Amino acid sequence: MKNAEQIILQYPDLVIQNPEQHKGKWREVFGNENPLHLEVGMGKGQFIRDMAIKYPDINFIGVEVVPSVLVKAIRKIEPEALPNVKLLCVHAEQLANIFAEGEVDQLYLNFSDPWPKKRHEKRRLTYQTFLMVFKQILRPNGEIHLKTDNQGFFEYSLVSMTRFGMELLDVSLNLHKRLD
Repeated sequence: MKNAEQIILQYPDLVIQNPEQHKGKWREVFGNENPLHLEVGMGKGQFIRDMAIKYPDINFIGVEVVPSVLVKAIRKIEPEALPNVKLLCVHAEQLANIFAEGEVDQLYLNFSDPWPKKRHEKRRLTYQTFLMVFKQILRPNGEIHLKTDNQGFFEYSLVSMTRFGMELLDVSLNLHKRLD
């Protein structure tokens, strides 16, 4: 999509520009003290839209790095006029500059790009550098909910998260099991 960046700028109440300015103050952005849930790699926005509708007392932030995909999410979310959703067009590596330590209550990784080639391991959202960022921004005992249909990524993530010292609470091969 050619004009994705320009389209994104047309939705300043939904897509937050310069999100690092809100570090430590995300509840002020939403105007409440509700829990903050973050979906990293939200794609076209179906999950975050549905969660925001179902849980109006939770603030949701969707992160997507690809502008043209973010535009698809905007078009899905914006008509709902959900006051508890904000979107960011940033890379997951930047999250520590955007959220204060312990500011996020829960994090979702839904159908992340598995980056199956060994040489791309550092790009996987369950690689140790991303896990360090997630651990930093999550509150103590905060949770990461991971859902994937890629067996290799699933196995990799189990090993990576375990080696990182994360406690695995509910592991299931049932793809249709609910995450909320």
